[in-house]
Amino acid sequence: MEKKVLYRIHVTGLVQGVGFRWGTAREAWKRGITGYVKNMSDGSVCIEAEGSREQLEEFAAWCRGGPGRGYVDATEVSEGIPAGYREFRIEH
Repeated sequence: MEKKVLYRIHVTGLVQGVGFRWGTAREAWKRGITGYVKNMSDGSVCIEAEGSREQLEEFAAWCRGGPGRGYVDATEVSEGIPAGYREFRIEH
């Protein structure tokens, strides 16, 4: 089994109120990624995603385009220490 890594993905643009969190969760569930997605007070979305590097690279690429509603201006991806998430959830 490939070692898990954690990506922190910060997404800006029109990403709140357009289904971005739900689309992100569906993509994570489909790919077997754990972690969370959360709206931030500045209008951006923060994601912590844990999985294999290959899973996370594909997931980060999806995040750059989003679910089709709204639009993404920019994504910042950084790597962190895995937290041992057991599921992917939507935080409020």
